[in-house]
Amino acid sequence: MSRMGDVLAGFHAAWEFESDSVLIRYERGIRTPKLFQALGERRVPLEAISGVTLSPGKRGTVVLRAEVRPGADPLLEAAAGQLKEGCDPYRLVLPAERDALAEYYADELRGLLTADGEPAERFLVAAPEAPRQFKAYDAKASFDGKTVHFRWFWTGASSAKWKAGDQSFPVSELSGVEWRSPEVFEGHLRLLRGAAQAEQVDQDPAAVVFGLGYGPVHESLPFAAAVLAAVRDAGPAAVMSAAGPRRDPADIAERIRHLGELHQAGLVTDEEFSVKKAELLAEL
Repeated sequence: MSRMGDVLAGFHAAWEFESDSVLIRYERGIRTPKLFQALGERRVPLEAISGVTLSPGKRGTVVLRAEVRPGADPLLEAAAGQLKEGCDPYRLVLPAERDALAEYYADELRGLLTADGEPAERFLVAAPEAPRQFKAYDAKASFDGKTVHFRWFWTGASSAKWKAGDQSFPVSELSGVEWRSPEVFEGHLRLLRGAAQAEQVDQDPAAVVFGLGYGPVHESLPFAAAVLAAVRDAGPAAVMSAAGPRRDPADIAERIRHLGELHQAGLVTDEEFSVKKAELLAEL
């Protein structure tokens, strides 16, 4: 770059340019997205970046964005494209009058990039550090860096999980993580263990269910990224996707019961309850 330590400050974050990396520092202000506050700062090696774009933003802003290579950042790998635009940690939003300055830094940065868009062979951006914990709807999840623990809540856990008892999973026994945003219906965190899991998440002792106010993005996503990075460090396992749901009538009945509990607790609207119940009955 032109000068070591140059800083470009935008809304919610500032980028500090170094010879081999970009240090992104996120603000802790009340208006800053909670995910950014949780991340604090992240050092992004230039080898993790494949490109830089500058585009018009909303309401008199411009957006500088670093394009990260697939497989380079455990946070993005765990998110699997589910982050809303406003929570993209690689977007720097600036006032439109600073577009010339942003273009200058974008050009400078492009001149230093040598990586193409090929997937990275290993994580290049550090994962959020353990220990981590958060409350899901049916359990408290904790991770000490080596083992994931699920402690069930009797008010939320399905009978299958309650009967299975609290769970502990050493990262050496895991093959990946499946995170589905709590901002969509049936958000969850599932730990993958080699063979694809057939159970629905509310039946799977290796999964916790999110819900309104449970497993928020800024807590559950850094948790998932930390576990994923530890799994990769423990062995060459790749993230595996779960198989389709079982069509077992008893399982469907249990899911409808659990859906009813969510509905009674006010976590699911009348419309969501009716639609989802009809979908479940259609699987029989």
